[in-house]
Amino acid sequence: MSAHSFSRRHLLGGAAALSLGALPFGRARAAGPLTVGFIYVGPKDDYGYNQAHAQGAAALKAIPGVQVVEEENVRETTDVQKTMESMINLDGATLVFPTSFGYFDPHVLIEAKKNPKVQFRHCGGLWTEANPKNAGSYFGYIAQGQYLNGIVAAHASKSKRLGFVAAKPIPQVLNNINGFLLGARSVDPSITVQVIFTGEWSLAVKEAEATNALIDGGADVITCHVDSPKVVVETAARRGAFVCGYHADQSALAKDKYLTGAEWNWASIYKGFVADMQAGKAPPNFVRGGLPDGFVKMSPYGPAVSEEARKQADAVKAEMMKGGFAIIKGPLKDNKGNEIAGAGTALAENAAALEKTNYLVEGVKGSA
Repeated sequence: MSAHSFSRRHLLGGAAALSLGALPFGRARAAGPLTVGFIYVGPKDDYGYNQAHAQGAAALKAIPGVQVVEEENVRETTDVQKTMESMINLDGATLVFPTSFGYFDPHVLIEAKKNPKVQFRHCGGLWTEANPKNAGSYFGYIAQGQYLNGIVAAHASKSKRLGFVAAKPIPQVLNNINGFLLGARSVDPSITVQVIFTGEWSLAVKEAEATNALIDGGADVITCHVDSPKVVVETAARRGAFVCGYHADQSALAKDKYLTGAEWNWASIYKGFVADMQAGKAPPNFVRGGLPDGFVKMSPYGPAVSEEARKQADAVKAEMMKGGFAIIKGPLKDNKGNEIAGAGTALAENAAALEKTNYLVEGVKGSA
């Protein structure tokens, strides 16, 4: 932990610092540049979730009148409350992005109530109209990227068994697993995906164990949804399996075994929030977007991707870019035999029901 990180969490130390939340919005902004705070649960160079957000934060640093403050390796405990308070009280932040899933309840909710003139925006699907109006959520339809990953993976697989290392069975993760399987089955309906949940966003030992277990079980293409895919990618490539990345570009870690990847592009959404703040208005409370909106992008194809795979994935991506693409469409059952979507029905990427996904589709081996 850096000396700066230590001082940020501990300088307040019970002192009764004046909260900017007690100041009118205009007065807080008039004192100087717009200060934006970013909080990460892991390191900013993790080749994954935190790095993707840090890249978005870096894009703000070139905007005139914007000052960015950041802290990494902040646990999903009261530590994040201390970090938020120091950014507000010591740095003058009036827009704060606590990026990790576990930061929201109760930590963001507590700080939003304590600081009504500060805007808090959390990455995920947790904010509702019942929550403080100076809080909100943003997320992207990255299951679109995992669907494209699945198409490319299906073309590369010889065993017709794919592997998925997942952290926790929350809706965003389940949508990614389902997207990966359904993308693969659009190429070959006989393909299966085995999923192993580690139970933690970042746990290197379990991620390595899960990757090895999937490969030992016959999977020859691996993807994941954990905070840092680094261990999964390197372990899979070392074992000779192909890899589809997630969060950020991990091609440097797997070289010829890296097929493509589903990446975040947070810069566009962060710039929009900053523009709102500089215009003197609060950012929207609920923001979503996918490939057409620039919230999500794909890693370049690796050398092992066939021309046939490129053509099919590119054609589907072009359809996604038109908007309204449905990954979940009937007839479709979950892997327990329950009907998810009847014949002729479909859930487009912006369907509210997807924010509450609690199932794995038929063809996925594993339990949510």
